[in-house]
Parts: sequence; structure tokens; C-alpha cells
Amino acid sequence: MTTKEKQFSQTVTMNKSTIYTVCYMFSNDEDEVNDLFQETLVNMWRGFDGFENRSDIKTWVYRVALNTCISCERKKKRQPSTALSIDINLFEDQDADTQQVDMLHKRISKLKPFDRAIVLLWLENLSYEEIGQIVGISTKNVSVRLFRIKEQLKNM
Repeated sequence: MTTKEKQFSQTVTMNKSTIYTVCYMFSNDEDEVNDLFQETLVNMWRGFDGFENRSDIKTWVYRVALNTCISCERKKKRQPSTALSIDINLFEDQDADTQQVDMLHKRISKLKPFDRAIVLLWLENLSYEEIGQIVGISTKNVSVRLFRIKEQLKNM
């Protein structure tokens, strides 16, 4: 295994949950989340040589994951498909907490991809400054957008 491969493997290991969290916010289908995860890894590998340590590696991972998921969602909208599925999930948990989480996830999934990314990062307890660095907007703009997004979620 080369040095580059070892570094990449360590980066993926350290940020696996971050990548899965981003992918999960763009789909609630397990297979699609796994596809998004794999696509993110491919894009990370392609861009790994270009990472110049000007930002934190976690910031770079978030950007790659978010951009990958947003791109895949745009492609999906251009190519509508019919999903085959069973209408009932026998393993689904029906307690009140799970239902609230499901409701929040459904509302967040209705947001525009950029707003969804901001909410995801906020839910990950990142500072407004970190969120701004990841998505490429000012800290003040993050604050304003989050306020508007929260109001939008309340009114859904």
C-alpha cells in the first residue's frame, strides 16, 4: 500500500460517519445512501492529490460529500425513475421519538439542496464560521439562512 493510499484510508476511516450523515440527509433509501457514499469516496479519491491543506480535512470531506450528493440529486431529477419497493417495513420502529425524527427528516428532505446542507452542518454542531467555510458563504449569511430555514421548517 502506497503512502497516498494509507493517507486516504485514514481520512476515510476518520470521516466515515460524517460522509454517511451527509448521504443520509439526501436519501432515506439504504441502497441509495450506500451508492452516494461510494460516489463520494470515488470523488474524494479523484481530488485527494489536489487537497492542499489550506482548510481542515473535515471541511474538505464535507464539501466533497455535499457536492457529490447535490450533483447526484440533480441527475436524479433529470432522469425520473420508478422505484420498486414493498409498501410496508416490518422492522420500522413506531415509537414517538422515531416518528418525530422521521417527520423532521421528511421536512428537511423537502428543502432545497443548499439549505439542506446548511441544516445538516448545523445539526452536526458546527459553528457558523465552519458552516460558512464549507458551503462558501459568510458567517452572517449562515445566520440569516438558518433563521429563514427554521421558519420554513416550522411552516411545513
